[in-house]
Amino acid sequence: QVQLVESGGGLVQPGGSLRLSCAASGSIFSINAMVWYRQAPGKQRELVATITNGGSTGYADSVKGRFTVSRDNAKNTVYLQMNSLKPEDTAVYYCKLENDWAAYWGQGTQVTVSA
Repeated sequence: QVQLVESGGGLVQPGGSLRLSCAASGSIFSINAMVWYRQAPGKQRELVATITNGGSTGYADSVKGRFTVSRDNAKNTVYLQMNSLKPEDTAVYYCKLENDWAAYWGQGTQVTVSA
């Protein structure tokens, strides 16, 4: 069993910053990638950022240059640093752990960007 616990969400003004954390625990035998998704009200789930086991990163065009995904392997934790936040970034942000056997989802953390 793998559990993902997300934290760091909240209310922030446009142009502000937040750092989301996703800590994985349990029977983690391998990690192919950690992925951040988000889902805004009335919209479909959107892939935001990915970091692979080898450290490669990828970003959605909408966040590229503003968001940075990183990891701390010793803590089994992935981070999403979000800068220059915009109202359209408002969503529930989810992390997902992918390995050869399954994908595991966190419960999500709300990010609200509003003046």
